[in-house]
Amino acid sequence: MAGKNRAQFPGMDRHTAGVLLVLAVAQVFGWGILGLPAIAGNRIAADLHISLPMVFAGTSTLYVTMGLCGPLLAEPFRRVGARRVMMIGSVIAALGFVVLACAHQAALYFVAWAVLGIAGSAALSTAAYIMLNEVAGRNAKGAIGALMLVTGLSSSIFWPTTAFLTGAIGWRSTCLLYAAAMVLVCLPLYSFGLPRRLANAAEPALPPDRSAASPPARSTFFLVVAAIALNAFVSFGFSAVLVELLKAQGLSAPEAVAFGSTLGIVQVSARAIDFMGGGRWDGITTGLVAGTLLPVAMLILIVGHGSHLAIAAFILIYGLGSGALAVARATIPLVFYDRSAFAKATSHIALPLNLISAVAPPVLAGLLTRFGSNAVLELALTCSIGALVMLTMLGRRRRVVGIGATS
Repeated sequence: MAGKNRAQFPGMDRHTAGVLLVLAVAQVFGWGILGLPAIAGNRIAADLHISLPMVFAGTSTLYVTMGLCGPLLAEPFRRVGARRVMMIGSVIAALGFVVLACAHQAALYFVAWAVLGIAGSAALSTAAYIMLNEVAGRNAKGAIGALMLVTGLSSSIFWPTTAFLTGAIGWRSTCLLYAAAMVLVCLPLYSFGLPRRLANAAEPALPPDRSAASPPARSTFFLVVAAIALNAFVSFGFSAVLVELLKAQGLSAPEAVAFGSTLGIVQVSARAIDFMGGGRWDGITTGLVAGTLLPVAMLILIVGHGSHLAIAAFILIYGLGSGALAVARATIPLVFYDRSAFAKATSHIALPLNLISAVAPPVLAGLLTRFGSNAVLELALTCSIGALVMLTMLGRRRRVVGIGATS
């Protein structure tokens, strides 16, 4: 029975499931508390005498810093393992929240978000994927999908929590409470709940990674980066401008919010469908199927002229595509890189991915304001088609090197 379960859900044996549980709790906590500006933005703006857009620019600072630090952490991840790096990241995150609590002017506010960006690059998504790869190798796809499924709930859990805390004790005290929790909750989870690198080495070996003998060409890495970045540009940009985009399509504000609020449910459903596949297909297959849906969704909204049916179809098709692409972005490197190379590749991919996260919202917002919704949709359509072409090329290279989906 254990063998059957493992075949059905690769990488989800008891040991991997235990690591996944630890990471899920810590990652939900880490991403959840970083949503502070979404809840306390007006309070922070009034207290620091800055505009609300400047408050949200702190999040952009976070993503830029995470991206810049990603390649710098590739060697530490490879040398000492994800567990130790994540432990250090938790301590740095605590420092960042202390600095944020002490900020009384814009300069220190942005310094705090830069510190939190350093912490995020060491302890959040990329680090968690590297940890799961250390435990399960190429079979980590199912565990990564499950982790993304859970972390999608972080805002649902922590937005009301942050709203309650900031209302009861103020945003500065909330930051100090979160700083303490990083040390008292996340640090012990990483320290005692994750396996040491030495323990990993002593475990029974998984089937050898076939790509280890012949590393992929450098051009393959650039194709992976380009495909991920183009799709991320659309996904992260739309997450910021979707409501305004729907309003520009002719919906009233309540209608736009109502339609937009269903997107998260569809995206989580797509992640669940991919997870329930049990590793029967790899990240490129997920990316190809999901990447095909995005251009279709854009075309429907362009030719639909704001009809409710067209918008509903767009939300459904785009939500399924973007939700599954989030999993593909994390799991495509598993197709080409073995355990030792995965950490380096993923850390370097974090640079363009996080820069895209910071740049996409203002770019699409500017297009929407100046040129209207069709300009946004046409750019998104172009990016989506470009990404799909690159994913197709990656699919062919996967077959050439003999790496396919796990069956």
